[in-house]
Amino acid sequence: MGNLSGGEIVILLVIALLVFGGKGLPEAGRTIGKGLRDFRRSWNEAQDALGRPDHPSPPEPPDPGSAPKRLLE
Repeated sequence: MGNLSGGEIVILLVIALLVFGGKGLPEAGRTIGKGLRDFRRSWNEAQDALGRPDHPSPPEPPDPGSAPKRLLE
């Protein structure tokens, strides 16, 4: 979660509890979770439509039997 320490996380949770209240906090968590799921689903669909993987694969190593390319001619 970045560079947040335990005390900072507790402070953020207390602020969230004060803002949303005891009954509103679970509903806010569900709403954020649903939004993240929808975003992830849309991201995956866009990646599939473009035909690109999430992480590009490394280039293939050269064939050991092939002659080396000359840098200077």
